[in-house]
Amino acid sequence: MTEATIDATQGNSSNQLLRRDVRFLGNILGEVLIHQGGQELLNLEEQIREMSKTLRASSDPALLQDFKNVIRSLSPEDRHNVVRAFAIYFQLVNIAEQNHRIRRKRDYDRSSGEKIQPGSIENTISELSKQDVPADELQDMLQHISLELVMTAHPTEATRRVVLEIHQRIAEDVMKLDNPSLTNREREQLREKLVSEVLTLWQTDELRDRKPTVLDEVRNGLYYFDETLFDVLPEVYQELERCLNKYYPDSDWAIPTFLRFGSWIGGDRDGNPSVTAQITWETLTLHRQLALQKYEQQLVQLMNHLSFSTNIVKVTPELLASIELDKQNIRLKSEDVWRNDNEPYRIKLTYMVEKIANTQNHGFKNTKAKYSAPEELLDDLQLIDRSLRNHYADYTANIYIRKLIRQVELFGFHLAGLDVRQHSKEHEAAMNEILARMNIAGNYSILSEEEKIALLSRLLNDPRPLMSPYLEYSESTMEVISVYKAIKAAQAEFGQKCITTYLISMTQGASDLLEVMVLGKEVGLYRRESDGTVRCTLQPAPLFETIEDLHAAPGIMDTVFNIPAYRDSIPDFNNIQEIMLGYSDSNKDGGVLTANWELRVALKDITKVAKSHQVKLKFFHGRGGALGRGGMPLNRSILAQPPETIGGGIKITEQGEVLSSRYALKGIAYRSLEQATSALITSAYLAKKPLDTADEHEYEAIMKSISEQSQTKYQDLIFRDPDFYRFFKESTPLPEIGELNIGSRPSKRKGSDRFEDLRAIPWVFAWTQSRYLLPAWYAAGSGLQTYYQGNPDKLQKLKEMYESWSFFSSTIDNLQMALGKADMLIAQEYSQMAKNTEAGKRIFEQIRKEYELTSQLILQITGQKEILDNQSVIQESIKLRNPYVDPLSYLQVQLLSELRSLDGDSENGANLLREVLLTINGIAAGLRNTG
Repeated sequence: MTEATIDATQGNSSNQLLRRDVRFLGNILGEVLIHQGGQELLNLEEQIREMSKTLRASSDPALLQDFKNVIRSLSPEDRHNVVRAFAIYFQLVNIAEQNHRIRRKRDYDRSSGEKIQPGSIENTISELSKQDVPADELQDMLQHISLELVMTAHPTEATRRVVLEIHQRIAEDVMKLDNPSLTNREREQLREKLVSEVLTLWQTDELRDRKPTVLDEVRNGLYYFDETLFDVLPEVYQELERCLNKYYPDSDWAIPTFLRFGSWIGGDRDGNPSVTAQITWETLTLHRQLALQKYEQQLVQLMNHLSFSTNIVKVTPELLASIELDKQNIRLKSEDVWRNDNEPYRIKLTYMVEKIANTQNHGFKNTKAKYSAPEELLDDLQLIDRSLRNHYADYTANIYIRKLIRQVELFGFHLAGLDVRQHSKEHEAAMNEILARMNIAGNYSILSEEEKIALLSRLLNDPRPLMSPYLEYSESTMEVISVYKAIKAAQAEFGQKCITTYLISMTQGASDLLEVMVLGKEVGLYRRESDGTVRCTLQPAPLFETIEDLHAAPGIMDTVFNIPAYRDSIPDFNNIQEIMLGYSDSNKDGGVLTANWELRVALKDITKVAKSHQVKLKFFHGRGGALGRGGMPLNRSILAQPPETIGGGIKITEQGEVLSSRYALKGIAYRSLEQATSALITSAYLAKKPLDTADEHEYEAIMKSISEQSQTKYQDLIFRDPDFYRFFKESTPLPEIGELNIGSRPSKRKGSDRFEDLRAIPWVFAWTQSRYLLPAWYAAGSGLQTYYQGNPDKLQKLKEMYESWSFFSSTIDNLQMALGKADMLIAQEYSQMAKNTEAGKRIFEQIRKEYELTSQLILQITGQKEILDNQSVIQESIKLRNPYVDPLSYLQVQLLSELRSLDGDSENGANLLREVLLTINGIAAGLRNTG
């Protein structure tokens, strides 16, 4: 792709460096295309791109037909190369855009405070200072905020690890172009290296040859801890401390560990039989290995910086005493002994390194030659910190020791808390068998909810074990029990914080939580002491997913909190109950507008219930990366929550492609986490100082009626149209997505072909690929229209809601984003793959009309001329990307049609499927979304 082909060169002068990078990388890709396929390949790619660009400006049917003819006439080899050319172009553009975000952050930082970047920590703290928020009030806010970002292995990351690593090298090299001191020769060498990297990218297979194993996914998640998060997280804390000291110089600040990461990878067994108790144990082992490896690296590096000599300084007696104790307890190899007796810090660090190395060695169990807990490592680090400050080496202590102390506080020896998740039916089936074998209940499953609660409460209060070691149980029941045994053993081996939460998918009653607690009691995770107090180290956390479940959630939690055997366990978790809300399944169940409304209602109603029981709540928001699964920027997802619902903390899932887009590069990771911290502090302030909501009750009543009508419209198509599900499968690449090898978990529950058992991820992924983006906007227009109905006064009320109610404005703006990315002209091409032509036309026309209605109403409500006028950067990015995405879409339709017309599994079919998968990757990169 030559300089002339890069449309991103248009724009304002503030983005000159971004345009330079896009042009630079585009030219390099053009060279690689010529090198690999000759000038003919570049000319062919240029012809297709120019025709696509012209089609965007004109709806000429003749031109469209010419374009399709060119696509159809491509030889298999040319088609393959064209698909890859467009796909790799998007990868390079995405790299340039990510680098530009880092560049803009650095530009603000270089301004020395003259300009403060919106959404930054400094922006928030300076604003609080201007509003005369007292330091003690701010300190209290910091003590009560909490955010845990939880990595999941949901199969939405379409990019291979090796490709991500190439991307990272390209990003680092392109950023070096900003260095004004580079010589001409250095620039030439940099260019040569980048040509080599792009060539390597061209000759690297984008597709996985097999599905990743669970442990592959665990290692992929650990990659981000190793590459960025271990260093970036403490830097966020350092920035907060800097800003607090700058704007509140007369106060001493103690910043708690309010921001941390967790994981589901290796613990989430819902619908994934590959996640066994053994896999969970191996996952925790890998977590600890990485944490200890990082500490060992840091301690070795510290030895280079702590060369202080007792010939010059006086260290503390406690440091010298600790060294003497280490000499008694730890035997070093002769080559590891530090020979200079006048350098006590290096001597101490030598022993600390050895203790870290011994920590995983069971040969040192119950000895002082290892660290038995991270608190012991912290004690040694704080001892060193005190000694350094004693001889006024506080600069060294601040730069090196305090960061490592923060890392140990954040990551411990377990690195990240691992959540376990399982479907409620698995626990019920195990309980049914156990109770039947013990003659306690002949058929537990058929008991009423009240009978189940009474029985389970009695079992929790009974100190006797439930299971007999002399009875045999089914394999499935033994696997359920083995998970609890593994958790108990893991808390002893890796520390209690390694697993503290057990999530229950499809929670539909209080008994679902009690079942988990009874099974946990069987292995010692729950027990009632002789004095009546309860000791519990594993909390059941309900996951409410469907609209019906959200309606039932407040009543279920009220019932749970009224059960003494359960309520008595909550103090062991700081009087906090965790509750997860599912954005994906609620959206699939009721549509985007209804799901968002019902989630808000559930949040507020459950919070009221908990408050009446003096229980604090930690809400876990199960958001996906795509708009149709609740996806949005991290800071906006925090600010979107009603402020009164964040009191016990927030957890948010970080899924699939979100991980690489947010955390693969340190600069991007820092900016994302800084924005999240800023949003969290802002939300905490709003909770203390709620805005005037005199009109909110009126707005909520209006929104309730809009939601009800939207849900009816949505379910009329999705659930009540007999032709819809077949249309969906035939007019999207749904069947082929399952062949992409992007996750260890099956795309359907139970291997079923029913719509109800289709997971939300492939549901959204397929609609995104086919450019409908239906889950992210469908039925919103009809809901709004039933309220508006052409009444100017009601339109004015909607405008007022958009201007003054954050929930409504956020909802409308998310709809705009989806409508802006959707494309009905391209979607129509997909609709023509439906075998039932009449049904296909009817359903597509219904979707198209709803799209137009939704777009028109949003423009009226916002007062804009075009969708996304309020977000011009995104609007322009979509316009610039479309000419490159469109050819991939047309090629995908052609390939799908050819593939599905074949009979049986032929070699040609395998080749066509591979080409389809390449287009899926390319479109995902172009739209920056999968599922």
